[in-house]
Amino acid sequence: MAQKKLQRFAAIKSFKNVLEYPEDMAGKWNLFFNNENPITLELACGKGEYTVALSAMHPERNFIGVDLKGNRIYTGASQCTKNNQLNAAFLRTQIDKIDTYFLPEEVSEIWIIFPDPHLRTSRAKKRLTHPRFLRLYQKILKKGGLIHLKTDSPVLFYFTKLILDLYGIPVRHYSENVYDEPDTPPELSIITHYEKLDIAQSKKIFYLGFSLPEELLPLPEKQLQELLREIEKTETN
Repeated sequence: MAQKKLQRFAAIKSFKNVLEYPEDMAGKWNLFFNNENPITLELACGKGEYTVALSAMHPERNFIGVDLKGNRIYTGASQCTKNNQLNAAFLRTQIDKIDTYFLPEEVSEIWIIFPDPHLRTSRAKKRLTHPRFLRLYQKILKKGGLIHLKTDSPVLFYFTKLILDLYGIPVRHYSENVYDEPDTPPELSIITHYEKLDIAQSKKIFYLGFSLPEELLPLPEKQLQELLREIEKTETN
């Protein structure tokens, strides 16, 4: 297993569609893709299944899968290379540094697909819909740009909904089980490796779609901690 990882790390260094901790990329993605098409990010993309599928569905857009794990990125990057999907790329870096790779309003849309829900309340700051991450997305998203959250974790889903409510952010799309909806769009019907694992065993796939306001006002830490304690009570009941 370790040998396979090392081989994949070596392989992605030769892939033209993988950038590892690149410098001075903000504002230059149009040069990388050689077009001015809108950019969609898949954060914590893992094997990049959404990046692969969405870039095939929408050749008129550019897609970038972002993850720290190079051996996971290898899967999606090699598939896009094989299929000659030139509108797909992969960025290896930490999510909490995402604003250093894009200019304001350079990103049109963000997908967060089955991220680690960080179930312990003490680790809530690591949830990708925590206010500290929302502020990062706000720096790079176009006005009105959609953020999509798809998860099997009710904890992460309801945490996100509470955060949105707290900041008065309207929810544009809401589902407590996307596959029960009469007209599930094809983008939400993409099934990833982690979805198949059904780690949460919730038997439901939750979805939220929302846009951030121009300014996300800071929330006093005490108020946020009180909210997290209330969430924790709900989660343990």
